[in-house]
This record gives sequence, structure tokens and C-alpha cells, in this order.
Amino acid sequence: MNKIVRDGDVVELSGPPAFSFGEKVRARRTIRNDGTFRGKEIGDVLAKRGDVGYVISIGTFLQQFYIYGVEFIESGNRVGMKRKELDRLDACEEIDDLPLPERTVS
Repeated sequence: MNKIVRDGDVVELSGPPAFSFGEKVRARRTIRNDGTFRGKEIGDVLAKRGDVGYVISIGTFLQQFYIYGVEFIESGNRVGMKRKELDRLDACEEIDDLPLPERTVS
């Protein structure tokens, strides 16, 4: 039987997920295909560091970690990622993208 290497003794599942459905996130590092992404060769880049995406699913891995299914905007890839591989994008970063309502003077 293969030895499974865990990232630590912390069990994330004892608390709530760090991210929620629909939350905007950014990849902290480049993610390559480990052979589990269909239609891509092993080693192909699935998400580059800094790519922005949205959490579309939340699952678990090894009864220890939450795995966040993230759909990346630019590539369209849906990638499973751990909390340590993602950064939350603050709502204030998105404000510049939103149109502001026009003011009416009475």
C-alpha cells in the first residue's frame, strides 16, 4: 500500500470551510495536472499564479481537508484546490468594476 503524505496534523473539517460558494478567489501558485484532469496531459498548467476564479463546489479529501472546486475565468478550467493554494479577493477590490448609481439632486 502506498504511503499517503499529509500536509499536517490539522484537520480542517473540524471547522467551517474557509471559502463559500460563489466567492471570488485567486490562485496563490501555479497548479499543474497531476493526471486527474481529463483532457490535459500530466504536467499541463491548469491555473497560473494570480489567476482569478469562483468557488463552484466544496468537497473533502482524506477526511482532513476541504477541497474547493474553482472555475477560473480566463482558462475556463475547473480545478480542485486546497485552502493554502487560494487567496480570498476582498469585496473592495471589486468595487472599481461596479457601475455607480447616478445621483439625483432634488
